[in-house]
Amino acid sequence: MQSELTQWVELYTEYLYSWAYHKVSDIELAKDIVQETFLVATEKINSFKKESSPKTWLTAILNNKIIDYYRKKATQPVNVDNQDFSYFFDDNGDWVNSKKPKQWNNNSNLLDDSGFQQILKKCMDALPDQWSASVKLKYLMNKKGDEICQELNISPSNYWQIVHRAKLQLRECIENKWFKAN
Repeated sequence: MQSELTQWVELYTEYLYSWAYHKVSDIELAKDIVQETFLVATEKINSFKKESSPKTWLTAILNNKIIDYYRKKATQPVNVDNQDFSYFFDDNGDWVNSKKPKQWNNNSNLLDDSGFQQILKKCMDALPDQWSASVKLKYLMNKKGDEICQELNISPSNYWQIVHRAKLQLRECIENKWFKAN
């Protein structure tokens, strides 16, 4: 089994690192998570029943490590009621004219642009930890809302407020740092 694990390290490290980096956007963190994945695999290799491929099994371990990372990162609850969003909305709940969302025409391939990816990462990093974790779990890990609520120990209404407000801040940040700059 040990030689088999050594072979898996050679075969799958690059793939696992690429996947982890895509999910956490941090080189060192992605490396650490991949190392943790192989540590768990070493501990649990005798329980691997070969009902799936080694790559699938290792990816499942990796995904659990990524979720654990976001769960730890988002342990402090954010009180969204204290956030001031009068910047975006007036007293009636309508958009402030200067803050209405602008059309992002002809930008269907933004995620393929490395410059845009850097701006998106900076904007995501500027969010409070729980907001960033919620958005990443929803859109990068494709988790359902009830799973995210359970993993981050938040209520469904708090979760939806967090995601809504995070998207508002992300949109504002992207418009200021990407569209106004280009």
